[in-house]
Amino acid sequence: MDSLPHLLAGFAAALSPANLAYAFAGCVFGTLIGVLPGLGPAAGTAILIPITFKLDPTGAIIMLAAIYYGAMYGGTITSVLINVPGEAASVITCIDGHQMAKQGRGGTALGIAAIGSFIGGMAATIALVLVAPPLAKFALSFGPPEFFALMLLGLCLVSGLAGRSLSAALMMTALGLLISMIGIDPVRGAPRFAFGIADLYDGLGIVPVVMGLYGIAEILITVERPVQEIIRTKFSGLLPSRDEWHRSWGAIARGTGIGFFLGLIPGIGSIVPTFMAYIAEKRISKTPERFGKGAIEGVAAPETANNAYANAAMVPFLTLGIPSSPTIAVLMGAFIINGLTPGPFLFQERPDLVWTVIASFFIGNLILLILNLPLVGLWAKILHVPFKYLAVGILLLCIMGAYSLQQSAFDVWVMILCGVVGYLLRKLDLPLAPLVLGLILGPALEKSMRTSLEMSAGDFSIFVTRPLCLGLLIAAGVVVVGAAFKLAPRQLRDSEAQV
Repeated sequence: MDSLPHLLAGFAAALSPANLAYAFAGCVFGTLIGVLPGLGPAAGTAILIPITFKLDPTGAIIMLAAIYYGAMYGGTITSVLINVPGEAASVITCIDGHQMAKQGRGGTALGIAAIGSFIGGMAATIALVLVAPPLAKFALSFGPPEFFALMLLGLCLVSGLAGRSLSAALMMTALGLLISMIGIDPVRGAPRFAFGIADLYDGLGIVPVVMGLYGIAEILITVERPVQEIIRTKFSGLLPSRDEWHRSWGAIARGTGIGFFLGLIPGIGSIVPTFMAYIAEKRISKTPERFGKGAIEGVAAPETANNAYANAAMVPFLTLGIPSSPTIAVLMGAFIINGLTPGPFLFQERPDLVWTVIASFFIGNLILLILNLPLVGLWAKILHVPFKYLAVGILLLCIMGAYSLQQSAFDVWVMILCGVVGYLLRKLDLPLAPLVLGLILGPALEKSMRTSLEMSAGDFSIFVTRPLCLGLLIAAGVVVVGAAFKLAPRQLRDSEAQV
């Protein structure tokens, strides 16, 4: 196994005191982000990017990755105790998790969620070690046309699976691509879409835009919600009974498989695996009437799928450079800020960094298990802090983070403006994920297209005469057409209901 020596070297680096500290800090911050209702991993990761600026690239990526999968753990606590998901993937956990809390079994619900998340995360990381190297080697045969088609496919997958309206998702994707073009033209060297504003010559920074769209907008959305009552539950009985173990093991195994395989598909999103895992358990169960009334499988399956998905989503990101979710897109921005480009060449040029980060996934999942079992009561106490105080702290952190990027007040105003725009888009039920991924992938998409056209002397047939490129473009078309047929009946019903 060629990857084993690299993985062992990665463990040696990941177990250094500094990298262990970064992984621990990321897990703590990530869990805290998950616990805070409404904030979410994308906003939390974007907000905390500035604290990694002084770190070396490996330490920065380890911490931000730990924040990502740590937030996946933390979202369960609010779902169970106050019936409000800490992030979107925990929505389905509310159904049975909150019912278990009402029955005095909240500790057991949080315990099985932590154990299932640990198993799902570890299994997906092991599969990542096995799948990533051969996939990266295959991707090395890609040329600029293939990379263009691949990124276009990624955008189509996200657009086709984001929101209730395909036209809205495509419109938001186009908006993200347009925003990514602000700045200096990479070929002509002339400003474009800058309107004579010198601060726009370098383009809009990824971090201020994402912090505004997710962080500021989430604060505005959350302060509108009524205060939720917190269920008082005992945390002494964290481990399930023998009968509950018997019902949970199959759910954990199936949740792991569903989460991992769906995590390999860019654009699926973290909500789909959790819902599919829950539906699968309900259909398989001999007593489906228990679901919705506190069935432990209804917590174990989606929570396992959630973390298996989070770790599996790193496969297309690290090997192909395609972010499969807004949070992964934020991570991609962090890579770019640190002078790194995710994709097959990263395995070739910086194997030390890649394998250290992968090894840190194993360590981070173990840290999260320790944080979420014995210390779950401590995390629950955070929910008693009035959100108005937390909102002020988050807002100050956003402002300081945006300013620290380039010591520029302009970035702060960009963040605030994007926050207002994000709030309005959320109110209009327009998806933010396509916009963010368009912003992230736009420069690379443009570069690949221009390089391809330079290769062919301006002949667009280069995109259809290369078999692999043509196959990827056909797949992108199938995704968009399939999404249109899928969403058309729903849009028709909605329009009839309005009439």
